[in-house]
Amino acid sequence: MLHRVEIENFFSIKETQVIDLRVRKSVEDILGRFSPLYPDSNERAPNVVAIFGPNAAGKSNVLRAISFAAWFIQHSFDLKPGEALPYQKFGNETNIKSSTRLSFSFAGPADILDTSGEENMCPYTYELKIGPRVDNIGDDIILEKLSYQPNHKGRPFRIIERSSNGQIKAAKNFLSSKMEGILKEILRPNASIISTLAQLNHRVASNYILMVKAVVTNILIGKFETNERDVTVWYAQNPSALEALKEVIKRIDLGIENIDIVTNSGQPKMQLQHAGIDQIMTFSGESHGTQQFLKIFPYIFMALQRGGIAVIDEIDNAIHPIILPEILHWFGDPLRNPHHAQIWTTCQAATLLSDLTKEEVVFCEKDHEGATKIYGLSEIDKVRRNENYYGKYLGGEYGAVPMVG
Repeated sequence: MLHRVEIENFFSIKETQVIDLRVRKSVEDILGRFSPLYPDSNERAPNVVAIFGPNAAGKSNVLRAISFAAWFIQHSFDLKPGEALPYQKFGNETNIKSSTRLSFSFAGPADILDTSGEENMCPYTYELKIGPRVDNIGDDIILEKLSYQPNHKGRPFRIIERSSNGQIKAAKNFLSSKMEGILKEILRPNASIISTLAQLNHRVASNYILMVKAVVTNILIGKFETNERDVTVWYAQNPSALEALKEVIKRIDLGIENIDIVTNSGQPKMQLQHAGIDQIMTFSGESHGTQQFLKIFPYIFMALQRGGIAVIDEIDNAIHPIILPEILHWFGDPLRNPHHAQIWTTCQAATLLSDLTKEEVVFCEKDHEGATKIYGLSEIDKVRRNENYYGKYLGGEYGAVPMVG
């Protein structure tokens, strides 16, 4: 899970914005949705991060930062030489000529050469800095650095670092001299050093990518609109997810008694049986809300199964507000979420604030320059745990509400 995120000069986010989710030891976990940063850690972070704010306030750009970094680590080697990275800077002339910086803190293996165990973990930080090329046409990597704190405290130690001049620094025994030589020859300015090392079958880099694959998202530049065929094929290929879906739909009362995947003319088709209706329904015949739930459930299922991070833009789009708390409840259920999965999501349904603790709530709003400001509900002075977050938010006491008139 992520416990700290820093974003600078990325889409609508101009100045450095910090989301620090670490929860004080004295805070009671009343919903059971705080998890240790790593086993035996005294610090915790919420399993649920819900982002609220007006339309166009930059909520989705927070998710884009996470999704972009996950994409970059996994797939940037696939870019052609000189091909542009899929992101934007803040849109004024000064920022376009400046660098973008992203930083993410999470937990990883205390022994960098052994990423198989989940018990011996410690804090990690991944930092990425992207800036203009010398010719000012496009951007390249200025800095990419992965560091960790094997003793849990004190200064972090570098695992791997690359700079714009092609210099590579690595922890002892992380790179052989032969692999370092090859890496310097093939590392491109628009590709991740981790993604590149994985192409060389570097075992540890490949394992780090497997960790990053646990970030599942429906947004990068735009939101991924999964079509009927894609979602049907996914359920057909993941029968355990289909069985989990069948159990869930009975709890949330979508009126569906059973779902089956059948093959018709060589193509999988979804069939849905409703209570009291003899006719078998198809995916396209379902309501928009039901279709959206069937599309979003795979992200949630994968995160819960792997202990990963579900990054979902607009989880409340067409899904009834009464169902949303049930979905978030899964992330506090030790049976459904044994590996401390986390969900980051944007929300418009302010009623959901009544089902969240203040550590789970993040607000976005824009200033007079159109730059996104990000702050947590827990950062606002004198916010009590027993107050009506929903009412006070709509009343404008927390900011980040639409201005009408």
